[in-house]
Amino acid sequence: MAPNAPNAPNGDVADSIDRDYKEHLKRYETNGTISLPMEVFEKVYLNPQLPVKGELRGTFGNPTPIALMGFLIASTPLGCALMGWRGAGGGGAATIGVFYFFGGLLQIIGSIMEWIIGNTFPFVVFGSYGAFWLTLGATLQPFFNAEGAYVPTGASPAVAAAGTAEFLSSFAFYLLFVGILTTIFMVIALRTNAVFVFIFLFLDLALYLLAAAYWALAEGNTALGGQLEVAAGACVFVFCMAGWYLLVVQLMQAVDFPLSLPVGDLSTRFKGGAARRKARGDIEKNT
Repeated sequence: MAPNAPNAPNGDVADSIDRDYKEHLKRYETNGTISLPMEVFEKVYLNPQLPVKGELRGTFGNPTPIALMGFLIASTPLGCALMGWRGAGGGGAATIGVFYFFGGLLQIIGSIMEWIIGNTFPFVVFGSYGAFWLTLGATLQPFFNAEGAYVPTGASPAVAAAGTAEFLSSFAFYLLFVGILTTIFMVIALRTNAVFVFIFLFLDLALYLLAAAYWALAEGNTALGGQLEVAAGACVFVFCMAGWYLLVVQLMQAVDFPLSLPVGDLSTRFKGGAARRKARGDIEKNT
C-alpha cells in the first residue's frame, strides 16, 4: 500500500480536472435541455437559436464551416481575377473546377446538413449560393457553349459582337436577381451577427456592380465596363476577408480555442417575433 500512497492525491486531482472538463462541455451541449448561449450559437451556426425537434445538433458535426470555406475558396480567386491582379482575368474561367467542387459541391453538402439539423436560414443561403456557383461554372464551361447560342459559327465580326452583347446583357439579369436575393438575406441576417451582415452587404454590391459592368460592355462601353468589373472584384475581396475572419472564429469555437474573437452578436439586439410577443404578453399581464 505504501508505494501507492503518493499517487492518491494525483488521482484526486485528475478526477477533479475530469469533472471540471465535463462540466465545461455540458455548458456547450447543443442537444437535450441544455443549449449554447445565444451569442455563441449564432456565431457557430449563423442562425438564431430556435427550438428544433430531436437531438441532431448534438449527433452531427457543425456543417457551417465547410460550406463557408467552399464559398470563400470559390470567391476569393474570382475577386482577384476581376481586379486583374498579376495579370489575371477571364471572368473566372480559369477556376471553373473550383466553382464546381468548392463553390457548388461543398455548399450543397453543407446546405443539406444544415437542413438535417434544423438550421433553415443557413440551409437556404448555402443551397442558393451552391446553385449559383454551379450555374456560373456551367455557363463558363466550353462544353455547354452558352455564348454559342448567341454567336453562330462562322458569323461575321459584326454579328459576333452583337451576339456577345446580347449574351452579356442577358446574363446580367441573372446577377441582378441573385443580388436581390442577397439583399433579402442581408436583411434576415440582422438576426445573426454584424460580420455576416457585412459579408452580404459587399456581396450585394459586387453582384450589382458586375451586372452593371456586363450591361456597359454590352453597350460597347469597354472603359466603364472594365472599371465596374474592377470595383466588383474589390467588393468580392472585401467580403472574402470578412468571411475568412468568420471562418477562423467558427473553427476556433469548434476546438474550444482559448481565444474567442467577436463577431458583433445581433441576435439579442434584434429580438425575434416570439420574444416580442412574449414581452408584450408580460406587459399586458402586469397592467
